[in-house]
Amino acid sequence: MKKYAYIGALGFLGVITTEFGVIGILPQIADHYDITIDKAGLLLSLFALVIALTGPFMTLVMSGFNRKKIMFISILIFFISTIISSFSPPFWLLLLVRILPAFLQPVYIATALSVAISKSDKSNENELMSIVFSGVAIAMVTTVPFATYLASIITWNISFIVQAIVSLIALGFIYFGLPNMPIKEKKSYGSQIKILKNTSFILSVAMNFFMIAAWFSTYSYFAEYLNKAKSMDNSMVSYMLFLFGIVGVLANFLSGKMMNKNISKTVLFFLSGTILIPILLHFSGGNTFATILIIGLWGFMYSPSFLNASTYMISAAPNAMEFANSLATSFGNLGVTLGTTLGGLIIVNYGVSYTPWLTFSFGSLAILMIILRWRIDKRNINKTKS
Repeated sequence: MKKYAYIGALGFLGVITTEFGVIGILPQIADHYDITIDKAGLLLSLFALVIALTGPFMTLVMSGFNRKKIMFISILIFFISTIISSFSPPFWLLLLVRILPAFLQPVYIATALSVAISKSDKSNENELMSIVFSGVAIAMVTTVPFATYLASIITWNISFIVQAIVSLIALGFIYFGLPNMPIKEKKSYGSQIKILKNTSFILSVAMNFFMIAAWFSTYSYFAEYLNKAKSMDNSMVSYMLFLFGIVGVLANFLSGKMMNKNISKTVLFFLSGTILIPILLHFSGGNTFATILIIGLWGFMYSPSFLNASTYMISAAPNAMEFANSLATSFGNLGVTLGTTLGGLIIVNYGVSYTPWLTFSFGSLAILMIILRWRIDKRNINKTKS
């Protein structure tokens, strides 16, 4: 039922607006608290690290709970977090309230996906999942750049107000739009955990980890990169985030359609951007028009990454979808942590213009994981035939 998918997407919009809404205001937060940009980046990297360390465990524990209640409580905690953040608390408290909703983020995503496909045919599952994940792209085209723009003309605190409003709207749709959804039959922990013995699944996990680390090595410092390497002011950065997101909406829709035909080729196509974008950014130099075109391409190639990672991993473990997706979220966010941390170190020691080469390096490793899984899957198919 597409209605459930769209409600899931709206909640995802709130989740992503909260997690990535700080990307466009990291320089302002660093100035306000008189800290370095890499320390401000902890607001993103620690959020992601909590997801990485607790995601699969939390998803397993919550797998027997009423799905509507899980989705509602998850977004409620996001709402409370953003309200407190908007009051400019001490930096340690800002970090703490940022971290709290991270515990339930993978639970929300896994639950929203299972709700979206709960009444669908097998042939429509990837398309419905792409609708849920469109919340990522829509956040990039609406709430994230809008919050960044308001922050550039008012104050950085306003970004958290925008995040709170989005979460509040999502709460309303979840409460009034979803029926009560108790779990009738809970899968055993053992039946879900056994996917960790699957070599193809492990390689899919590694691909996800390296792919997200690749993108976030530079994307986490999007504002800093455009400020320093491309000489764009904060207002221009908000327009670039808008462009980044608007092409991302199209990319998510296209990726969902492509996934129904061939999952591996779709993932490889969009992953090629981790190789192409750093090269183009390097050779564009100070050419603003060329940079704008590259940012458009960047947004197109990046935006379906979370959808692609989840679908690719689930394809290796179709009988443990929620747990597989929680691992996709977990290792994806571990990739965010690694990419953001190393990106910050590169900026402090060498300069922000070097971060795209981290994207290139991690992207190459992700492509290698796809090639290895393809060879193993092919070998297994040949064994089955013989």
